[in-house]
Amino acid sequence: MEHQTTATYLGLFECLRSLLFSEDFKQRHRQKPTDFTRRRCLPFVLVVIFLLNMLKRALQDELDEFFKLLEGSEIAVRLVTKSAFIQARQKLKAEAFVELNQAQVSYFYGHFEAATWHGFRLVAVDGSMSELPDTEEVQGRVCPKARLSQMFDVLNHVTLDAKIAPKDEGERDLAAAHFAHLEPGDLVLLDRGYPAFWLFALILTQGANFCARMKLSGWKVVAQFVASGRQEQIVTLSAGAAALQECLARHLSTRPLTLRLIRIELDNGEIEVLATSLLDDTRYPVSVFKELYH
Repeated sequence: MEHQTTATYLGLFECLRSLLFSEDFKQRHRQKPTDFTRRRCLPFVLVVIFLLNMLKRALQDELDEFFKLLEGSEIAVRLVTKSAFIQARQKLKAEAFVELNQAQVSYFYGHFEAATWHGFRLVAVDGSMSELPDTEEVQGRVCPKARLSQMFDVLNHVTLDAKIAPKDEGERDLAAAHFAHLEPGDLVLLDRGYPAFWLFALILTQGANFCARMKLSGWKVVAQFVASGRQEQIVTLSAGAAALQECLARHLSTRPLTLRLIRIELDNGEIEVLATSLLDDTRYPVSVFKELYH
């Protein structure tokens, strides 16, 4: 078994190596046909590999250490300057890293035994804000920021998709873009800021299921459920005017959704309400949902 696992990991590295060193990959991910055509110290492959090293120190220090290891030297020798690397990096498209990640994700699920929750791949979506670097393109703007978002397999620690967008683009819109990568058998976990009729409809259209933590105010069916004191309830969720418009724009069904609301009492006495498309209370009793949102 240990030998098979080692062979599987080696297979992953070979898969990525074959992609990275292919001429087609280089042609797809260079800015211009003339980029990375001359023999230089920074060919296409080395630029990509260097950036994959999760740089933490000053750029010049990282470059010196990288080429020290590459050359097998005992001391660092300055073979590439920071300026030369910046010029080479500008010739590279960011989509190169997107394709590499998609390749390793596909390999992982094709060759490794992935952990699941009651047979589901647990997929969470979350976002955050990040300040943009101080460059000429963003100078003079007030608090220039970008919105970051990722879709993550929480049991296997695999990033399925990641996005960076202007801060004006909403978290739900980025989540919708992530959902192009959903598969039947996925259970999408959503926090309070995400639930929306059209987003639920989109997940179901992809053949996936969802479990969302709901705000206790703003949703009539949720408020009624909380007031009832019940532990769970099957409810019908209809689309409001804004949801109807969004569904039509995205070519989604506007038919009412049948959901199951579940009351979870936390250890501190706080009440949470989950809305899920998992309606079968025999296969998925209330007791399993508290650990889901631990």
